[in-house]
Amino acid sequence: MPPVIQASGVRKTYGRTVAVDEASFEVNEGEIFGLIGPNGAGKTTTMECIEGLRKPDRGTIAVLGLDPFRQVYKLQNRIGVQLQQAQLQKRIKVWEAVDLWASLYQKKEVNGEHLLEQLGLTDKRNAWFMNLSGGQKQRLFIALALINDPEVVFLDELTTGLDPQARRAIWDLVRGIRERGKTVFLTTHLMEEAERLCDRVAIMEHGRIIDIDTPGGLVARHCPERTVILETDVLSAAERFKKISGIVSVTTIDNRITIRGASEDLVTEVIDCLSENKIRVTDFRTILPNLEDVFLKLTGHSIRD
Repeated sequence: MPPVIQASGVRKTYGRTVAVDEASFEVNEGEIFGLIGPNGAGKTTTMECIEGLRKPDRGTIAVLGLDPFRQVYKLQNRIGVQLQQAQLQKRIKVWEAVDLWASLYQKKEVNGEHLLEQLGLTDKRNAWFMNLSGGQKQRLFIALALINDPEVVFLDELTTGLDPQARRAIWDLVRGIRERGKTVFLTTHLMEEAERLCDRVAIMEHGRIIDIDTPGGLVARHCPERTVILETDVLSAAERFKKISGIVSVTTIDNRITIRGASEDLVTEVIDCLSENKIRVTDFRTILPNLEDVFLKLTGHSIRD
């Protein structure tokens, strides 16, 4: 199948500032694709170019085989968009906003009341927009993005401002979108969100795509090292661990031993070593690398910078 989204050599500048620098990637049908990076990396500008909200200076973009600029009206009925920043009339009620958005589409919309229930907004259906909290407004905008049962959903920082419980409810909703065969393209600066939701992610820095892969693939390729920290009063334990294949370092402070290695089987091998040598431990912890470690290694600074 051809990709649902194709971007090739996309560049967007504002004066001397290069917001997007030759970005190229593809998004396949039925996957959740994430664009991650720190604030100012160019994520939102890239997404807005793909949505047709901003015209790139050069490059080609196709969404569902359509040009988002020359065929904008054909595309609008097939996509759903949740913007990072948006506003509604202060005195529009939640149910009125849902009805208004539904009326803008030609095809039959999904059940608006069911969407409000899924997003925890049923109790707020008669509330004015201006009286909603930041998290409630965010959930309403997600509902509006889904009201036309789109084939492709664009979500820009979808859980910003939400509490952990609401965030996980949104994650379940996004997974449900994918399970219905839809495609999701999202931006986020939350690494846990990207790891839990995305089939593939593209890391963006200073407007450039610096790598694309599954979250696990990125971690395995760039940060294969694993760490085991344990406590034991067996004096010879450290020397035993140094004999394990693939060990990078073994350091000891008092009774605490830190073991670092590049093998995927490091934890298993440490446990085997403990068992074979009858080494008793009073504490045992593992530290596995994640997407933020990958970003730190590739760019030299935190994802939250």
